[in-house]
Amino acid sequence: MFTGIIVGTGKITKINKNTKNRSAIQVTINLGKNSSGLKVGQSVAINGVCLSATKISKSNCIFEMIDETTKKTDLGNLKEGSTVNVERSLKVGDRLEGHFVLGHVDGVATITKIERRPKEVKIWFKIPKKLSKYVVKKGSIALDGISLTVVDAKNDVASVCLIPHTVNVTNFKSRKVGDKVNIETDILGKYILN
Repeated sequence: MFTGIIVGTGKITKINKNTKNRSAIQVTINLGKNSSGLKVGQSVAINGVCLSATKISKSNCIFEMIDETTKKTDLGNLKEGSTVNVERSLKVGDRLEGHFVLGHVDGVATITKIERRPKEVKIWFKIPKKLSKYVVKKGSIALDGISLTVVDAKNDVASVCLIPHTVNVTNFKSRKVGDKVNIETDILGKYILN
């Protein structure tokens, strides 16, 4: 479980699509200082997707992704050199400062508009129609793993606002119109509707 409070970014250093084991893709990510204390088998949210560390060498960590992960998320489209958001899993006793984020991405949204203002950046995005019922104004949402509050929500278009700190510590400093982002709707809303 995660909170959507991104601790930093990592850089993809290698992608191996020809693995001999059952995974579809192996990706090596330099987690920098966020690798401290990480052990094989522990979970890390990469752009909001819960992945298990399978091998660690200094600050480089290998994660394996199965077909379901690459089909449901945007991780299969990343390239070597891509910057990804990183969040380590929640420990009992940690502060819960964002919202409950499971790392089980619901789908992919497309950024349609970016409004850069002096004290905030407003991001507009188009979500898959099947997910629009779970996105409500003032509700919680995770985009690339970042816990955010929905500002506008109408049909299959929504918006969020990011403070400068969030932009600076996440991959949103380089996001542009047309980019794809992983979207996880609020778990509480899903249970209420179902």
